[in-house]
Amino acid sequence: MEDIHYKSIDEISKLLRSKEISSLEIVLYQLERIKKLDNYLNSYATLMSEEAINRAKKLDKEILQGKYRGPLHGVPIAVKDLCFTKGIRTMGGTSVYKNNIPDYNATIIESFYKAGAVILGKLNLTEGAISYYNPEFQIPQNPWKEGHWSGVSSSGSGAATASGLAFGTIGTDTGGSIRHPSAVCGIVGIKPTWGRVSRYGVMDLAPSLDHVGPMTRTTKDAAIMLQVISGYDPMDKTSLYSKVPDMLSESEYDIDGMKIGYDEKYTFEDMETEFAESVHSGIKILEQNGAEIVNINMPKNLREYVESWAVICSSEAAAVHSKTFPSRSKEYGPFFRNWLEKGMNHTAKEYSEANFLRNKCTGEINYLMKDVDVIACPSTARSAYPVTPAELYSSPKRDPWLSRFTVPTDYAGLPTISLPSGINKKGLPLSIQFIGHLLAEPTLIRIGCAYERFTKFTNMHPPL
Repeated sequence: MEDIHYKSIDEISKLLRSKEISSLEIVLYQLERIKKLDNYLNSYATLMSEEAINRAKKLDKEILQGKYRGPLHGVPIAVKDLCFTKGIRTMGGTSVYKNNIPDYNATIIESFYKAGAVILGKLNLTEGAISYYNPEFQIPQNPWKEGHWSGVSSSGSGAATASGLAFGTIGTDTGGSIRHPSAVCGIVGIKPTWGRVSRYGVMDLAPSLDHVGPMTRTTKDAAIMLQVISGYDPMDKTSLYSKVPDMLSESEYDIDGMKIGYDEKYTFEDMETEFAESVHSGIKILEQNGAEIVNINMPKNLREYVESWAVICSSEAAAVHSKTFPSRSKEYGPFFRNWLEKGMNHTAKEYSEANFLRNKCTGEINYLMKDVDVIACPSTARSAYPVTPAELYSSPKRDPWLSRFTVPTDYAGLPTISLPSGINKKGLPLSIQFIGHLLAEPTLIRIGCAYERFTKFTNMHPPL
């Protein structure tokens, strides 16, 4: 069982199907590893040990009977604590919901159960899935270096995946919260097309911006998870009524002739040199292996566009929390309380103007995509940095420019993939992002698999 925690879902599923190992053995091993490491990492908000053990036993019997559900059969995963799980508390990082025990499962939970996955537990996150934490909740540690930023808001998902406390996890992304933790924790994250994955039973932050997607250690694993959770859901009227493709249908293709849009200034401006250079090097590697690099220019008004995100997100968040805010405002942490207050005070005119800027940004990004297959850029604006609990529990001023690599694609609902692109001199992960056309997740998986073959960066693990 040595180092089995860093095996891929693809590898584990083959061992399970061939009966070389049982789901129960893996689950017990994972629970022991969580017990050993998570007192420090704080990635889990709630462990579902008994449920996981019982489910593993049932799934092992099915394999012995020749009833195999697919590549997630018997595989232990975990989900962000925004996903309603029947009989299990779902808190959303918010003390207002610390006693919230749903009586139904989110659609993605049902999808995972149908596929035979074992859910180990619910993962910690920033309060309400925004930027900072409620003082009553623990802060996930970055497994690469103590006291360093683990990303927002799917930080528990990033920490658990990187440290081998789950074979894959679920994150959500409203302004970058799959990509930021994937980048600083050194893992793969896919933000699907908006509506590709049902949000039914997933706590909202800002419904018109929220995306749900997988966070794993390899691109193929992310594709396996995405395949299971994608598709139209009658319980979520915003989910897309379109055929779900085979997410791995292009994974073995080469990238000859693939056109990659790239704005060098966008990558290097206001960026750590090592980070920008890792992205630039990644582009060159792909070019050497058959891709065509197409120079593009990101929108000139990008700064104004990303500043509008706060108006949209806070306004929608205030509407989502209207049943508990401001009536229970004292139960909210300082940052999220301030965020909701701002949202309540925005006028209809301000919200309308912000959405107009969002639409303009979306139009410009879609125009840039017309002659390319993907766009390449960093996944986040900086590598993991030193931060104290006091800072992460407080209400600092938020710099919109730090979201310039993530917000535009949340505006447009475009799918993205984030991949490790190296390690800096401080021993911290760097990351590259590829942006695809609407519903073109197989193309992103294709370039992700190719990038992994050429670089091997997904073989890196934190020094735990």
